[in-house]
Amino acid sequence: MKRLDLAREVEWAVRDCPPRDVPRRLCRVLARGLPADAVTMSLLTDTPSRQMLCASNQVATDLEEAQFTMQEGPCITAAEIGEEVHLTDWETGAQRWPLFTAAFRERHPDVQAVHAFPLWFGDYILGSVDVATRTPGGLSRDVIEQAVDAVDAVADALLPAQQLLLEDDEHPPWEPAAVVRAHWADTHRAIGVVAVKEEMNTDDALALMRAQAFATGRTLAELTADILHT
Repeated sequence: MKRLDLAREVEWAVRDCPPRDVPRRLCRVLARGLPADAVTMSLLTDTPSRQMLCASNQVATDLEEAQFTMQEGPCITAAEIGEEVHLTDWETGAQRWPLFTAAFRERHPDVQAVHAFPLWFGDYILGSVDVATRTPGGLSRDVIEQAVDAVDAVADALLPAQQLLLEDDEHPPWEPAAVVRAHWADTHRAIGVVAVKEEMNTDDALALMRAQAFATGRTLAELTADILHT
């Protein structure tokens, strides 16, 4: 698919589309239009965590979970600096994001590259789109340029639905629902529980939860479930 074709398909996908369906449709268009093995889409809020909107498959879910738990990785960096980040050498990646690299590579050693694209709207970063591939060396330059155009179209498509995406935290309609719910509401409730129990502020409580997740080899979502059900 050509560069403009994919960007236009993104635009067409959300015409007359209910806001609740926008992330799912956009994720499917990107997964189908790019030579990728996994696509994720996340939104930034004023919380310490990135909020996942969509993951195209299990590889994509694990990619987001590793970064969500460790609070580091190419996709988080792309959203923070507002520039593309291309992880094509895992040894170099391990020096920059050691915790993320260890956690993700343990589950998916066959993934060869992760490409992260910030979602810009004017001067404001909405979040990021992440693309993983098993192709050695990652995506070609032409495909990366195609992805940049498509991600720009994704940002335009997400903006009208942004407020709903931020507010509807009780019953998020996006995929995979259980993981998304953990990112949206459950983790924040668990942080409050830990903060009260340990008599600390919420930032320290989140840091403690992440440290426990790393030490036990579990995801933050799994740890959250335990906290809320004990």
